[in-house]
Amino acid sequence: MNHAWEPVAETLRTEIAEYGRLIQLFEEQRNLIRGADPEGVLRASDAIRSQIAVLDHCRRDREREVEAYAVALARPAPATLRSLLPLMAPEARPLFEALVAELNSLVHRVRKDGRRDRRLQACAVERHPEVVRRPRSEPFAKTHAAEGRAAVASLRPTTLTSAAG
Repeated sequence: MNHAWEPVAETLRTEIAEYGRLIQLFEEQRNLIRGADPEGVLRASDAIRSQIAVLDHCRRDREREVEAYAVALARPAPATLRSLLPLMAPEARPLFEALVAELNSLVHRVRKDGRRDRRLQACAVERHPEVVRRPRSEPFAKTHAAEGRAAVASLRPTTLTSAAG
């Protein structure tokens, strides 16, 4: 029996595992924010950025495998995995439906966690200005953004040349 779909399933499994790692990093970052550990938060942010790059690579791998699978099924590329489901062997369909559902669920959760972490970071910066002061040498003050929420503004005068360039 031809299992040309197996490489696609493997890329989906890998991508799901890497999304799990990203969720773990978001949780670690939240704990560091709550623990008022600015250096830890910065390290966690770097790890999150690196993990996002890993996920981008995983997505490209999956897209390549789906394209190759579409070609093997004599379908035009690019094709979506969902559009290929009816053409798969009946024994593979439940696996792919579950993998696609899990991946979509994780993507939704990562987006939600990312939004929550951005809000938590904004609150942490407001409560712990040393997080902002460390990487910057110029003075700053807390002010309010146009939307009415607290923001941090530089007290250093901005010149035309520094703003443009």
